Amino acid sequence: MEHFQGPLLVLAGAGSGKTRVLTARICHLIRHHGVPPYRILSVTFTNKAAGEMKERIRQQLGEEPTGLWAGTFHSTGARILRRFASLLGWSPTFTIYDQEQTLRQIKRAQEEVGIDPKRWSPKVFRSHISGAKNQLISPQEFVEENGDSFDIIQRHVARIYPVFQEALKNHDAFDFDDLLVKPVELFESRPEILEEYRSRFSFLLVDEYQDTNRAQFRFLELLAGEAANLMVVGDDDQSIYAWRGADIRNILDFEAAFPRAAVVRLEENYRSTEKILDAANQVIRHNVDRKGKDLRTRRKGGDTISITETLDETDEARWIAGEIEATIGQVPDRDYRSYSVLYRTNTQARALEDAFRVKGLPYQVVGGVGFYERREIQDVLGYLRLISNPRDGGAFDRVVGYPRRGVGSTTVARLREWSQETGLTLLEAASKAVEIPTLPKSGVRGLTEFADLIQRYSARASQVEVGVALEELVEELDLLRLLREEGPDGDDRAENVKELIAAAMDFEAELLEEDDLPRDRFTDLDFFLQRVSLVADVDLHDPDADSVTLMTLHNAKGLEFPVVFISGLEDGLFPLSRAYDDPASLEEERRLFYVGLTRAEDKLYLTHARQRRRAGEYMYGRLSPFVEAIDEALVDERTSSRLRRSFETGFGIGFGGTSSRRRRQERVQEEWENSFADEDLNQDLPRFVKGERVSHSTFGSGTVMEVSGFGPDLKVTVKFDSVGVKKLLARYADLEKDYF
Repeated sequence: MEHFQGPLLVLAGAGSGKTRVLTARICHLIRHHGVPPYRILSVTFTNKAAGEMKERIRQQLGEEPTGLWAGTFHSTGARILRRFASLLGWSPTFTIYDQEQTLRQIKRAQEEVGIDPKRWSPKVFRSHISGAKNQLISPQEFVEENGDSFDIIQRHVARIYPVFQEALKNHDAFDFDDLLVKPVELFESRPEILEEYRSRFSFLLVDEYQDTNRAQFRFLELLAGEAANLMVVGDDDQSIYAWRGADIRNILDFEAAFPRAAVVRLEENYRSTEKILDAANQVIRHNVDRKGKDLRTRRKGGDTISITETLDETDEARWIAGEIEATIGQVPDRDYRSYSVLYRTNTQARALEDAFRVKGLPYQVVGGVGFYERREIQDVLGYLRLISNPRDGGAFDRVVGYPRRGVGSTTVARLREWSQETGLTLLEAASKAVEIPTLPKSGVRGLTEFADLIQRYSARASQVEVGVALEELVEELDLLRLLREEGPDGDDRAENVKELIAAAMDFEAELLEEDDLPRDRFTDLDFFLQRVSLVADVDLHDPDADSVTLMTLHNAKGLEFPVVFISGLEDGLFPLSRAYDDPASLEEERRLFYVGLTRAEDKLYLTHARQRRRAGEYMYGRLSPFVEAIDEALVDERTSSRLRRSFETGFGIGFGGTSSRRRRQERVQEEWENSFADEDLNQDLPRFVKGERVSHSTFGSGTVMEVSGFGPDLKVTVKFDSVGVKKLLARYADLEKDYF
């Protein structure tokens, strides 16, 4: 099918070549329809995908597609705002706040309105404010709708949101969500600007459309206009970001929003074997809210899917590490980078990392604490942000006292009071510190030297490349020596700063060729900070490093590996327990599992633990119902040797790896429950009485505060002398009577 003008929805199944379709479309528009590259806007969800797309287009055309816009929604929004931010009250060199900076600013807003950050988590309010912005709800609208709400959280958000947004404006900063919201606000309030961009972009192409939110939909709707030359590519079966505002209705209702839309389905998968795809199809068919399609492949047959039951999370991690160690090299060209271990929550990574370290297996963790989130990197970036944007009060607060220069919290508080009285920014006030009578002499000297340093490097940033300026700054501050003197982690922190300098040295301002941004208004530093602020966790994944990749299932979307392990497949962990409260949430959990299954090219392992420590207590784990949806003919079922030994010695159960899953589950459950069937008859089961003393191998001695439940679900709440209150399942806790 060849499509030229009008709306087009491409339902592209996992591994069906979405990027290939988008690049082919762009090249076809340029070659066969004579559309100039600068008339095309292509939007992706990661910088990595945007880079790959540009490179493929360059190769297919045999020349540079000069003027083509290809980037993420956020980078596209930032690019528009660099031109027109002044119309909204910001400067063109605005700062983009990352998650950590946003959280700090929300905490300050809480303190300003009298909502204690120790009692009310700033993360909760950040989530609610982000949700409001993604729905295009302004602070004023939120106050009108929720100021008198019966929900205390909503009432608190209504107080915090306007103060937070005003602080962003005062600091000349946007948060991540503003990069979507503010361009929409600009287009809706300035029709001449919208018309300029509609004329500029005759054709719009969007990848991963199933992950768009209300703000992104409105942005595209406005740009598309009546012509609606909008091609969107996505997979409703891979919509997994409702928790951050994505609306699956955008793709399910595309034909309703754009009535002339043509629809194409891509169902041939070029990645996975037949057995893996059969399993994925069997799982996703249980969802009701979907367009419907079945993946197929020419890779017939393939290895069976291995389902392995382990004793606990430690045993599970050791089994995975052992399986990788035993199988690596068995297939030609299969090295460590061929393997990936996926999990539902970040906390599951700890046991895996421990097991990999013990065996000496190389690994990289995607997610968790990212490179740019590390304290030492945030400190250096704080300097760069203030050099780029002197109004950035958050950056000022972060670095004015680091390294130490005699500027403490009292000095900064008095400086802030004076700056508010005079209407000066904190940096301007610091440069006039000698005029502030309430400041101590050491503080005056430190502030003056600090202001001079920032001003010098602001001038320097316009004269030299960002890498050179950064290297000089780090040397002048003597940061590497200070970091190395911090202790055991100091060397690593110093190496991280050196890595940042190397990244800055390699940076080439990607926007130099753009004709829409006047070069004399921006420095390489401005563009470098923009790129850093828009880097996603998955962009930091290094596919060339010969190491096993550990990541959450959310971060794995869009990636592929010859061998994939999905761990933690217990009901309540995956799907999460709370998903059962809402059918839509349960369907999203199932889509997430589908995403994990379809990351595997050749071999797929599914692992689950009979017991797992969660929230401080051991929980018994049933196999996830998602796994039970897979036909037994596609799988081979195993148990870890440690689990077999535990049953043989403790419960008299011997396992065979080939028994029916249903019979095996019933057998295990029956034996397990029989072991705890009747408290009164089971003489081996400990009895606990409120007030008695007990001891635990890890937590020491304590007093029983409460006993609840019965049989295998008996819970004991103990107040330990050294670590406080813990709630434990009696059958796993190994509590002993403390008679001393």
